[in-house]
Amino acid sequence: MTRTQKHSLRARIAVAASAAAVAATVWGVTTLLPAGADHPVHDNASGAGAAPADGKRGGGSGTTPAPSSPAPSSAVPDGIAHASEAGGNAVNITIDDGPDPRWTPQVLDVLAKYDVKAVFCMIGPQAKAHPDLVRQVVAAGHRLCDHTMDHDTTMAKKPVAYQEAQILDAKKLIEEAAGGAAKVEYYRAPGGAFTPDSRRIAAAAGMRPLGWNVDTKDFGKPGTAAIVANVKREIGNGPTVLFHDGGGDRRQTVAALDQVLAWLKDQGRPTGFPVRTAP
Repeated sequence: MTRTQKHSLRARIAVAASAAAVAATVWGVTTLLPAGADHPVHDNASGAGAAPADGKRGGGSGTTPAPSSPAPSSAVPDGIAHASEAGGNAVNITIDDGPDPRWTPQVLDVLAKYDVKAVFCMIGPQAKAHPDLVRQVVAAGHRLCDHTMDHDTTMAKKPVAYQEAQILDAKKLIEEAAGGAAKVEYYRAPGGAFTPDSRRIAAAAGMRPLGWNVDTKDFGKPGTAAIVANVKREIGNGPTVLFHDGGGDRRQTVAALDQVLAWLKDQGRPTGFPVRTAP
């Protein structure tokens, strides 16, 4: 082989090695950084969509649920809860956006009238401002839920550190308002827009992510009759019903809740709390 041929062969070998190294680097980057890794995944956007982790359909269930991370049997799962601890025909009543000094006591009175227990999804600063109401909720046998600090419905698009602060700071304020009488057992994302990160953060703090199946649409104040009709129409979607005791004038909610609980009683439908653990 001539000197020129040897030089040409060495050049070809060097080029081939360089190409292989570049290909390996590209493969490694693709493996470590999956598509969309820099964007939060909306796996529980409010509104009817694909079935959530427990197989139910309805509001707060999402359109593209991400699989839950495996969790030890003693841990709180990060899958979105919809089913009832009471099982079967039971209905879960959930109350959002309080506590409110005018409307929360009225909601508590209606619940007591029918001996129904509910989950109150509270805003952190609201709980801090009205610790007496938080303690009334707990004393009546209801459960607490973290509904973040600011009810930021765009939270799912914000950095993970922001989501974590919104969730954990609210949990701290709610539990401080409760005076150590109860722990916050659930987390509900504003607008139902959970992300895998927010679900993971909540579950690691002992709070089960909580969705809903029946949107009463009471927040928009469509009228008492319309709120009741929404419940009757959507109750087949699943057991968890969404009401509000905060965010404005809730007199329609109070009246509708009374009628809905009377109707559930007539239907022989018991009430319960949403599940917190794996089946």
